[in-house]
Amino acid sequence: MEQVFTFRSFLTGLILSIFIAFYDHVSVDINSGSYLAIDHMPVAAITLFFFLVFFVNTLLKRIKRTLAFRPGEMLLVYCMMLVACSVTEMGLGSQILPLISAPSYYANPQNEWNTLIVPHLRKSLIVTDPDAVTYFFEGLPKGMSIPWGVWIKPLSLWIPFLLVFYFCTICIAVMLRKQWMDREKLVYPLTILPTEMVKEQPGQPGKKSYLPGFFKNPLMWLGFGIAFVVGTMVALHAYNNMIPAPRLQQSISAFRGTQNIIFRVSFPVIGFVYLANLEVSFSLWFFNLIFQIIKGVFNITGISSTENIGIYGCSGYAIFAHLGTGAMIAMVAYSLYIARSHFRDIWKSAIGKANIDDSNEILSYRTAFWGFVIGSIFVLGWLMYSGLNLTIGFVFYLFALIIFLVLTRIVCEAGIPTLVATIISSSIVISMWGSKHMPVTALVALGLTYVYSADLRTFPMAASSMSLKIMDQFSRRKRYLFWAIMTAILVNIIATMFFMLKISYKYGGINLNSWFFKGGPQAPFDYIADLIKNPTDSNKIGWLCRGIGLVVMSGIMFMRQQFLWWPLHPIGFVIGPVWLMDSLWFSIFIAWLIKKIILKYGGARAYEKSKYFFLGLPLGYYTCAGIWVFIDFIAKKHGNVVFWI
Repeated sequence: MEQVFTFRSFLTGLILSIFIAFYDHVSVDINSGSYLAIDHMPVAAITLFFFLVFFVNTLLKRIKRTLAFRPGEMLLVYCMMLVACSVTEMGLGSQILPLISAPSYYANPQNEWNTLIVPHLRKSLIVTDPDAVTYFFEGLPKGMSIPWGVWIKPLSLWIPFLLVFYFCTICIAVMLRKQWMDREKLVYPLTILPTEMVKEQPGQPGKKSYLPGFFKNPLMWLGFGIAFVVGTMVALHAYNNMIPAPRLQQSISAFRGTQNIIFRVSFPVIGFVYLANLEVSFSLWFFNLIFQIIKGVFNITGISSTENIGIYGCSGYAIFAHLGTGAMIAMVAYSLYIARSHFRDIWKSAIGKANIDDSNEILSYRTAFWGFVIGSIFVLGWLMYSGLNLTIGFVFYLFALIIFLVLTRIVCEAGIPTLVATIISSSIVISMWGSKHMPVTALVALGLTYVYSADLRTFPMAASSMSLKIMDQFSRRKRYLFWAIMTAILVNIIATMFFMLKISYKYGGINLNSWFFKGGPQAPFDYIADLIKNPTDSNKIGWLCRGIGLVVMSGIMFMRQQFLWWPLHPIGFVIGPVWLMDSLWFSIFIAWLIKKIILKYGGARAYEKSKYFFLGLPLGYYTCAGIWVFIDFIAKKHGNVVFWI
C-alpha cells in the first residue's frame, strides 16, 4: 500500500496552507478581485493543486521519478489546502477581526450601540482600545507600529474555542464516515476532480508517461479551454471595455415585477452537479422553482411575515426560513435513525463493551465519541462565558450542529460547491424564545456567534468530510490525516490573522473588502439592537412553519424510502428557498438535462467519457481566476472579479 503521510507531503501541505492565507486576501482585499476561498470547492486549493500536479510534479518526474510526489502524497496536500481554505475567508478569517472590533468603531448616537450593545459585551472577547480599532479600520499613521498586544488577549480566547468547536465537528464527520461512504454510498461529487487529477494509468511498454491520464483527455481540455477563455474575456473586459465579455447572467421580471427569475451560467456548478445523481439534481432545481413561484404569489397577494430573522438564509422570507428549520430537524433525525446500528457500535466501542474495527478511521471511535462529548462541554462553557446561559447555549449549539451537519450532507451528496442554510442558529433561538424573554447579555452574545456560524458558505466539517472520502483509498497511517487537518487549520488561522492585521493597518480596513469590513461586522449588532429596542415574543407562526417543514420533509423522505418511482429527493426541499439557489438553479438544470439525455441515448459508457468535459469546466474557470490574481496584483488592478459563484 502506498505511503501517504511523508514529511515532504506534510511540509508541502503546511507551506501551501499558509500561502493560501496571503493568496486569498491579496485577491479579496488588496485586489478587490475574485473570491478564492469562499466555497466548498475553493479556487485557491484547485489552482495550486493544478500547478502542483501539472507543472511541479511533471518536472520532478522528468528530472528523476523518485523525486516526484506519489498520488496519495499529493492528495494529502490537497486535503490540507481544502481545510485551510475553509477558515481563511468566509468561514472565519475575513469575519473575526472586523466583527470583534466593530462595536468599538461603528457605535454612534444613531445606532445606540453604546447603550444597547457595548455595555453587555464580554470585554475580553472584543477589542476596545479606541486608537487600535480606529487605525485598524482607517490605517495606521506613518511611523507608528501595529498594536499587536491589544489583539492577543481576545484571540487567545477565541482561537482555542474555535479549534475545539471545529474538532467536535470533525469528530461527528469521523463517526458518520462509514455510514455515509460504506453503507449509503454517497457520491461525493466534489472529491472526483482532485482524485482524477492524480490517478495514474498504466503506460504502454517502452513509453514513459509523465502526466496522469486525466491531462491526456481531449474532452477535459475542451471543457477547460471553454471555461478558461470565457473567464479570460471577463478579466480582459475589466481592463478594456472594448473587449467583449460574455454575460453569464440574465434575468426576467415576473409576478408584476416583484420577483426576478435569474438565469446564470456557472461553469463550476454545471461541472460538479453533473456528477451527482439525477434525482438529486432534478430536485434541486425543481424545488427552487416551486419556492420562487410561491414567493411571487406571496409578493402579489401580500402574504408575509414581519418577523426579523436577520440577513442570512431566507432574509425577507421568514416563513421559508422556519420551513427549512423543520426540514433540517427531520433530515438529521432520519439520518440518525437509519444509522442507529452504526451508532450503537460506536457507543459500545466508546464504553469498552465491544471491539469494533475502526482502523480505517482517522480517529478511533472511542476518541471521536468522547472527544465530541468533552469538547462540547468546553464549547458550552465558553458560550456561557460569552454571555449565554446554559439552556440558550445548549439550544444554540444543538441547532448550529444540525445546520453544519445538513449542509455537509448536501455538499457530499449533491456536489453543490456553494450553498447556505435557510436560517442560522442564533436566529432560530431568538425566534423560538422571543427577545423579550432573553437576557440582553444573551442577545448580545448571540451577535458574537456570527464570527463562525452565520455566513456559512464554507466550514471545516464539510472540508474534513470530503478529505475522508479523498483519502479513503489509502489505508496506511490514516490517523495522521487528523493531525494534518488540524495543523492546516491552525497554521492558516494564525497566518490569516497576521496578514489581515498587516494589510488592515497598512491600507485601512474600510478600504479593503466592503462586505467583510463594513456590512458584515455591523449586521449582527444592528439586528440585536433592533431586537432590544423592539422586543419580540416567541413567534407562533415560526413554530407552525417549523412543524409544517418537519411534516413535509418527513413525507418526502417516507415516499422516497417506500416507492422507487418517487422522483423527489428531500435535499431539494431543504435548501430550495435560499437566495443562492435562486442564482444556481439554471446551471443545475443544465447539468441535469445534459446528463439525462446522455444517459438515455448513450448509456453509462457515454456518461463516463463525457464526465471529463464537465470536470474540465470548473478546473478551467478556477485556474483562470487564480492566474488573474497574480496579473492583477502586478498591474495593480482593482475590482477584476473573475469568479464569485
